[in-house]
Amino acid sequence: MGCMNRDGIRSLNIDIETFSSEDLVKSGVYRYAEAPDFRILLFGYSVNDGPIQVEDLSLGGTLPMEILKALMDPAVEKRAFNAAFERVCLSRLLRDMRWLEKGEFLSPVNWRCTMIRCAYMGLPLSLAKAGEELGLDRKKLSEGKELIRFFCMPSKPTLLNGQSNRNGPFTDPNRWNRFVEYNRRDVDAEMQILERLKDSPVPESVWKEYELDQVINDRGIAVDEQMVSAAFAMDAVSRDELTAALSGRTELSNPNSVTQIRNWLIRHGAEVESLGKQQVARMLKDADPEIREVLMLRQQLAKSSVKKYEAIRNTVCRDGRIRGMFQFYGASRSGRWAGRGVQLQNLPQNHLPDLDKARKLVLAGDYGAVKMLYDSVPDVLSELIRTAFVPAEGKKYIVADFSAIEARVIAWLAGEAWRMDVFATGGDIYCASASQMFHVPVEKHGVNGHLRQKGKIAELALGYGGGVGALRSMGALEMGVPEEELQPLVNAWRNANPAICCLWWDVDRAVKTVLREKKPVSLGKLEFMYRSGTLLIRLPSGRSLCYVRAVLVNNVYGKECVRYIGLKSGGLWEYQESYGPKFVENIVQGIARDLLCEAMLRLGDRRIVAHVHDEVIIEADPDDSVEEICRIMGECPPWADGLILRADGYECEYYRKD
Repeated sequence: MGCMNRDGIRSLNIDIETFSSEDLVKSGVYRYAEAPDFRILLFGYSVNDGPIQVEDLSLGGTLPMEILKALMDPAVEKRAFNAAFERVCLSRLLRDMRWLEKGEFLSPVNWRCTMIRCAYMGLPLSLAKAGEELGLDRKKLSEGKELIRFFCMPSKPTLLNGQSNRNGPFTDPNRWNRFVEYNRRDVDAEMQILERLKDSPVPESVWKEYELDQVINDRGIAVDEQMVSAAFAMDAVSRDELTAALSGRTELSNPNSVTQIRNWLIRHGAEVESLGKQQVARMLKDADPEIREVLMLRQQLAKSSVKKYEAIRNTVCRDGRIRGMFQFYGASRSGRWAGRGVQLQNLPQNHLPDLDKARKLVLAGDYGAVKMLYDSVPDVLSELIRTAFVPAEGKKYIVADFSAIEARVIAWLAGEAWRMDVFATGGDIYCASASQMFHVPVEKHGVNGHLRQKGKIAELALGYGGGVGALRSMGALEMGVPEEELQPLVNAWRNANPAICCLWWDVDRAVKTVLREKKPVSLGKLEFMYRSGTLLIRLPSGRSLCYVRAVLVNNVYGKECVRYIGLKSGGLWEYQESYGPKFVENIVQGIARDLLCEAMLRLGDRRIVAHVHDEVIIEADPDDSVEEICRIMGECPPWADGLILRADGYECEYYRKD
């Protein structure tokens, strides 16, 4: 429970209700909380798991002195659902009271997020949905969303709210009383969740990772706002020109309309299922010149690059930095981060050989030169999104990432000896894989070099049980692999990697044995357990992957498989099926995530401003070296003995891919 402070407070369970004219969904909590009209309306809390109290701060009051001291005291455990929101908003309150310096945030040490507790156990990242899954006795008030819209968001001026832009307790006293009860009910629901999960604690090592995550989110990453403005201006010119050209070719009243373009294409003999990226790419292969021109113009107009620039504008704080871009434990199956706001995890890659020149032309607003020198203005703006992120004055970026991390982890887990030898000698895994598959020497840009691409496609598509469909999805056909070679490629890769194939089905048997017999099973570096309806896979780091309500069922093909309930990519909480190779994918990505966390903790005194998949971005001092950063990243933790790690990196004056 932690130490007791001088006021006898060991723990605080907290939930707050706030007002800001900023749109929380678009801006993120950091910008939301720095709005001039931001204020905390209600502060619900429980001291030491005692009775729940609600402090009404809507009329300018403040918190009791002992609570303010407890918020500042790292010995007191602070608990909240999505605790980052409470911590950032309360930091604003304490800055206004001069308890914190300008730009300072409450230390994340000893903040324990109930949402992370749920995420660790494979539960939803929503208080209402998590409570529903856990079968809470007293659920959130159903009218909560309506109350938040009424009191927490800007409203139209009326006589009742005194012609202001917000509603308060005197606007509708009855509704305000229900709002206070809603706040109290949230604290109660959060405490019930903690009680339900008390026998499934989150490892202390994960809380240390969470604290580092919060420090990185607080630090933020600097933005070149001049670059963003220049990109917006050039995009506007480009869109006007493309719209006029498309309108001239089609004579449509609104060429931006998907329906109008689709109907035009059908009238001109094109078979159109949708206007998705892959579908348009297929249509372009056989399209006649007129349809091809229209499709290419449509592709350029559909470029989503400006949306990323909009996200930057929406989330950047007053000091020119974007904060809160990383959701700790956002990927429930592996525990990896999810992106928020700008979504650094899915930025377009940059391939321009003269990236710096293109960037300078956009900054100068030279639309004519960009159009003359490059095939597509939207493509250029898309490739330049990364370059909008810049180090602070007097700093530089060092970007470092693990080399072929998932390939290394799966080889280590499976004991695939030839792959381990490749990594030990610094070889190229794509060449080595092709050599193993086709039984000939393969060298990059050398003997049998044309086979390296097939080795690369196979490595990216087939490591987790993928077959012909996975090769197609990975773009094998577009890369020049004939359809008739796909199945032989699958067979060759599997024959070359017998230990990895064996791992898939060893894991499959271990999971099914645990679910059938409800007894633990050890498999090499992994442990499989069943507890209270949940399948747990303990990784070498000591962290566990959790699958809620896991059971054995027969699928539509009559084969036995594992079913569990979890979050799907569309945000739906529903049953899904899994089997050995999919579990191996979760395990490998989970271990890769743990290795990144270990590296980031070792780099803790460096200024990590962002991380993307297996990469860290450091706002470094001029005398910091790439070699030292990569050396630290490449250290293997004790629990990964025998794993061969390597990190590569580079310096840059703005974020880019080397």
